[in-house]
Amino acid sequence: MNKIRKLTAAWLASVLFIMQASMTVFAAQPYEHDPMANPKAAQDIVVNPNAVYGYSPSPDSKRLREFVDYNWSDPAVVNEMRAQREAYHESMQELYAIVIKMRAEGKPASDIAWAVSTRRNEIRLEAYKDDPEGLAKVKKSNLENYGNENGGTPGFFYDKYGSWEAVIEKALSTNAGADACLGLYDKYYDTYLLPVTQTAVQNSTPQSDTPAPAEAAADTVYTVISGDTLIRIAEKVYGNAADWRVLYDLNADSIRDPNRIFVGQELKIR
Repeated sequence: MNKIRKLTAAWLASVLFIMQASMTVFAAQPYEHDPMANPKAAQDIVVNPNAVYGYSPSPDSKRLREFVDYNWSDPAVVNEMRAQREAYHESMQELYAIVIKMRAEGKPASDIAWAVSTRRNEIRLEAYKDDPEGLAKVKKSNLENYGNENGGTPGFFYDKYGSWEAVIEKALSTNAGADACLGLYDKYYDTYLLPVTQTAVQNSTPQSDTPAPAEAAADTVYTVISGDTLIRIAEKVYGNAADWRVLYDLNADSIRDPNRIFVGQELKIR
């Protein structure tokens, strides 16, 4: 009997060891796209096998260091922050609606930039309405990074990027490192590509308020295929990834979320 008990205990110990090892491997890389391959994400996070999603904020991060002391190995803590983050992403749809409406009204890029950048800051703070500690951390981080506890002002970003269109892009961007820590990196992966399209803009002289869109291809309809995003389609159709907004504006009646298009969907391209 003792021998059976010992064998059973040894078997259970082996199973638990294998399960723990499997969980550690999963935690180290739970994503299809590696967050550490993204320079913007990598500067804000570190690999943490004990974290629920394999990553936690880096102590050296300017944007996330205030969250380093959270217990990233506690599913309850992480899931609560994940829910807040999901609500924040959902609220960002309001910004896209503002851009579409103001472009339709013929508003200059400067006005659009001020509207969406200001509202972006408000949305971010509103996400912490039930988390006083988190709100205090965000305001502290904003003050250190932007000199304003409510977040960077449109003027701050215009001085940094030299273009109102770039300020709009900044307002529509999101922190990839935070998403990596909260299990959302793959879900919002395409949104991290948007700031990359602004490299040329950032390095150029200030643009006019209403830049002319690139000329569309001869076809008037494009059918979405596997792997497509608005950015990739814009690269193929217009030769410029930054013209994803043109596609979005043309198809606003059929695209609720610019990060959600499906195979077989037909998009107007001019």
